[in-house]
Amino acid sequence: MAVVHKGKVCVTGAGGFLGSWVVDLLLSRDYFVHGTVRDPDNEKYAHLKKLEKAGDKLKLFKADLLDYGSLQSAIAGCSGVFHVACPVPPASVPNPEVELIAPAVDGTLNVLKACVEANVKRVVYVSSVAALFMNPVWSKNQVLDETCWSDQEYCKKTENWYCLAKTRAESEAFEFAKRTGLDLVSVSPSLVLGPILQQHTVNASSMVLLKLLKEGFESRDNQERHLVDVRDVAQALLLVYEKAEAEGRYICTAHTVKEQIVVEKLKSLYPHYNYPKRYIEAEERVKVSSEKLQKLGWTYKALEETLVDSVESYRKAKLVD
Repeated sequence: MAVVHKGKVCVTGAGGFLGSWVVDLLLSRDYFVHGTVRDPDNEKYAHLKKLEKAGDKLKLFKADLLDYGSLQSAIAGCSGVFHVACPVPPASVPNPEVELIAPAVDGTLNVLKACVEANVKRVVYVSSVAALFMNPVWSKNQVLDETCWSDQEYCKKTENWYCLAKTRAESEAFEFAKRTGLDLVSVSPSLVLGPILQQHTVNASSMVLLKLLKEGFESRDNQERHLVDVRDVAQALLLVYEKAEAEGRYICTAHTVKEQIVVEKLKSLYPHYNYPKRYIEAEERVKVSSEKLQKLGWTYKALEETLVDSVESYRKAKLVD
């Protein structure tokens, strides 16, 4: 990819947890942004219109991943695309093929086709570590890198539909890019925490932290968590977009920490919430490494900053007292 000029870029899923921060960062760097949302007039997306420079540099488009024409309109005239949109399911998915896999896989291919048609210079696709770690051949404590993929048959067998959707979407995206010559880079975040900009919906990863603050679980497995700040993920996406030498996949994770340690940190800062009462030791799991992304120049925030900023944003949104 040639040197980036601050032209127009499109962000799919602009109103979501990560999408909102990506839009905010791009506006702060003087990009013109086309953001796709389900309904630009919905109050749910009011926070985007309040971002600094949004008045001059942000245009929202009504789009659906399965409606090719709507994506074409949003992507036309853009030199770069950040494909952030993807359904994240609640716990049970009665019809995974329709609810998850079609929007993830067909939706991604629709975005990429529109990118080829619009002569987009580079696409940054947001995948997930879910596309790496769900594989029975990985041994405990193995450190996974960008060559690792989840096993699609194993995802089906264990009904890990989100892992299956992300694995299929990312692998098909790279096959499509290879066939068409599209410049595609992917970023795979681990569990994304951090402050929320959206006020009317709570995303799945923020719910993980909110439940630790509110649910008062009797006991929890003390599993290792791979955590990363939403603002650091946004920085990673911009970094791989702007750095000409970026290529292939990038894992994006900052802190590997036992859940009990996270809760103890929170307790010391916010003692009055309804935390889990006890922890049971859980077996070790695979590790993931962001070494490739760090070599490109990526850095990340301290865990305490992420936790404090998360909780303060939940209080502001009246999700906790």
